[in-house]
Amino acid sequence: MNAVFTWSDLLPWLSLGSALHLALFLAVLVNILSNRREPTSALLWLFVVWSFPVVGAIVFWLFGINRISKRADHKEWSDQRLQRERLYREKGTELAYWRAVPQSLATEPHTDFARELNRAMDHRLRDYPLLDGNRLKPLITGDEAFPAMLQAIDQAKNHIHVQTFIISNDRVGREFMNRLAKRAAEGVTVRVLYDTLGSTFAVVSGFFRRYRNVPNMEICRWTHARPLRAQFHINLRNHRKLLLVDGRRAFIGGINLQAAHVTRRRRNAIRDYHFAVHGPIVQELQYAFLRDWHFMADAEPNTLLSTALFPDIARAGKALVRLINSGPTPSENETVSDVFFSAITAARRQIIIVTPYFIPPLFLSRALQSAAQRGVETRLIVPRKNNHPIAAWAGRVLYDELMDSGVRIHERRPPFMHSKAMVIDDTVALIGSANFDARSLRLSYETNLAVYDSKLIGKLKEIIWEDIAQSDELELHAWRQRPQRHRFLENFCHLFSPML
Repeated sequence: MNAVFTWSDLLPWLSLGSALHLALFLAVLVNILSNRREPTSALLWLFVVWSFPVVGAIVFWLFGINRISKRADHKEWSDQRLQRERLYREKGTELAYWRAVPQSLATEPHTDFARELNRAMDHRLRDYPLLDGNRLKPLITGDEAFPAMLQAIDQAKNHIHVQTFIISNDRVGREFMNRLAKRAAEGVTVRVLYDTLGSTFAVVSGFFRRYRNVPNMEICRWTHARPLRAQFHINLRNHRKLLLVDGRRAFIGGINLQAAHVTRRRRNAIRDYHFAVHGPIVQELQYAFLRDWHFMADAEPNTLLSTALFPDIARAGKALVRLINSGPTPSENETVSDVFFSAITAARRQIIIVTPYFIPPLFLSRALQSAAQRGVETRLIVPRKNNHPIAAWAGRVLYDELMDSGVRIHERRPPFMHSKAMVIDDTVALIGSANFDARSLRLSYETNLAVYDSKLIGKLKEIIWEDIAQSDELELHAWRQRPQRHRFLENFCHLFSPML
């Protein structure tokens, strides 16, 4: 006889499923209410968990629980440990010169407005004085940056430190790694720190295994130093891009070590800005790298805090430069976004922002609108075609109110523009690795520089005007005539802006 199932037979299972769904939803609700979140983010997660029984709760467990603060605390403790050792050594003679650098070269800008800007940064950058005696040279795309970087590697005498988000298993990645391995075999100490997520394809292909046994060469990947840290952190990324040679020369900016940054037949290089740096600020960049290396490689402080890594550095130019380190650690949380806000609100004549991803928090968007409304010429340059379409659509939600306030928006035509820079009143340039989005401003480790130097700013603005010349400016009336499907897609993608 065939069994006949009725609705009454299913009721116990339906009741069990409903009870499980309700229990999971309440558990998520308790977690959300126990931790401070932005209302839009909290409501979005509650919607997802309620609308997708069980699956939504699993997704929340994987991506919604804030595990960043605990992991960032470990980084904070590591930084403090190295800082204590640094201060101990500065009391003696071993690092006396390093102690003398900020004491003798710490300065203030020469104009009232520049001093006002610099003082606005003092609270968030109290550990990073403004240093005189520096020189910076802009390098556009890998076509200019890579030859200069490789030449510096070839000229290294003591050590080479490389930190990047992406190393690709392509001709550029291989050339850099082979050149580094060659110098290591010749007796130069080489340390390479790359981000696991950014360099996923190189990791999966076994690219880095080729260099495991090279003498004097250490390779470490971010979030893979200890079992506690070896978990997959989608949000706790290290986005810095640094090359340091002998503690005397540095390169910083937005360029990753991959072939896409080099002009190839039938394809132009990704548009990006990088900078060669000389002068006392190199010591601060060196220490920024060593803090990360100490954390991930578990290296002993007495190995890292040596005179070989912090040599005497002569004045190299007239640029005043201040380091801006930012990341999820408590002492540096949202530092770069606070510096951006201070610069925007202080501007009197002109704000120029170049960024590949524009998804700012509300307070930065409002600051830009306020600046434009009070008569500050405010320009935003973004790529027309983005390598992350969701991020591009999410940012476009803000265009209407920005343009209505007077902000001028330029969409640069291909190739893709990955450049990051901000120039305020021809007085200060903010350059480095940070994008104008939540990931860079809150979730990733970034290194930027605040530069007071008319020569550098003049060259940088020439480069930016070249980008504007290759752009199409949006017009508010035409923008409001865009198809309704575009508005729908923009609003949908913007729901995910806290995660982008």
